[in-house]
Amino acid sequence: MYHLYCRMYQRTLKAVMKVLPWRQPELVEGEKSLSKLPGLIKKNGVKNVLIVTDKGITKIGLMDGLLNELTSIGIKYVIYDKTVPNPTIDNIEEALISYRANGCEGIIAFGGGSPLDCAKGVGARLARPEKSISEMKGQLKVRKAIPPLFAVPTTSGTGSEATLAAVISNSKTHEKYAVLDTVLIPHVAVLDPLLTVNLPPHITSTTGMDALTHAVEAYIGRSNTEETKKYSREAVSLIFDNLLEAYSNGTNINARKNMQIASYYAGAAFTKAFVGYVHAIAHTLGGFYNLPHGLANAIILPHVLDYYGRSVHKPLAELADLVGLTEEADSMEVKAGKFISAIRERNKAMNIPEKVEGIVDEDIPLMVERALKEANPLYPVPRILSKEDLFHLYQVISK
Repeated sequence: MYHLYCRMYQRTLKAVMKVLPWRQPELVEGEKSLSKLPGLIKKNGVKNVLIVTDKGITKIGLMDGLLNELTSIGIKYVIYDKTVPNPTIDNIEEALISYRANGCEGIIAFGGGSPLDCAKGVGARLARPEKSISEMKGQLKVRKAIPPLFAVPTTSGTGSEATLAAVISNSKTHEKYAVLDTVLIPHVAVLDPLLTVNLPPHITSTTGMDALTHAVEAYIGRSNTEETKKYSREAVSLIFDNLLEAYSNGTNINARKNMQIASYYAGAAFTKAFVGYVHAIAHTLGGFYNLPHGLANAIILPHVLDYYGRSVHKPLAELADLVGLTEEADSMEVKAGKFISAIRERNKAMNIPEKVEGIVDEDIPLMVERALKEANPLYPVPRILSKEDLFHLYQVISK
């Protein structure tokens, strides 16, 4: 009966998703495309912006050129750079105070997934000042327009520049959850590969595997459409062709550009088709241990795909065919196994561990509870798992 309830919920949500007011970000792509952003901001009538970023970005001066150009055309700005990995409610509230105190009219989100999610959280609070972030947890609880949001990703993984999601952590309860609403989709997304050439290899690898997880979970889920499957296939192909090169040769602009596009496509896929248990488990590890989201997804992905068994053989076989891993005589099961093995091989080649260190046994019951609450009934997973299944998976991924 519970499985039936989950499937009915997912079918209803899939129908609703078709009629939602989806916004397609205005996409600005290519080398030096960041230089076009000030003009776009001015075109949108914004004269004063809040820039949400992190200390790492400001320390290396990655925004210096942008700041100079903003000043040169008379756009004022204030920088909030205290965003932490797995951004917190406190981050959002601090940035919100800065936005209001400085009379800002729009937001630039500059950085990896954390600044982008923090900026979306600020937008949600501005749209619904009477609501706390926790009161907007879940689906379609913002429902009012946010200020103009300009997303500038500096990693190739989260796809947040294309999605309706902001993932937030509560540092007091160790809970990590998503605020989901189409109004949170950025108005403009800037994909400038020059911003990613100096990414450390371990961030290139884990964010790239994050994008792969988005594409795969969207593809194998039951709410995919022809549009989302096309985005997923494009992303998977680009990641298999470019991630190892971007990891080993970070100055390869073509590989960096292709990974940015892959991340965007994967984001476009999962924002309409959702994710699955890989993400639900990863969010608990981020909330409890501050484990970087991309690293968590990379480790968990092959274990969960294995555990799904027969329910994912067909879609994984299709992806294995797509990236040239198979032979004509292979069965669907063999093809699916080859795809999962290829994920493991890529993890190993990029020094991503097979298991998660530091999981405390006493934490697992609460993490299981939270992962199940996140996933069921929302995520249209290929196979609905039970509490016992989740307990088993936490044991499998623990070192």
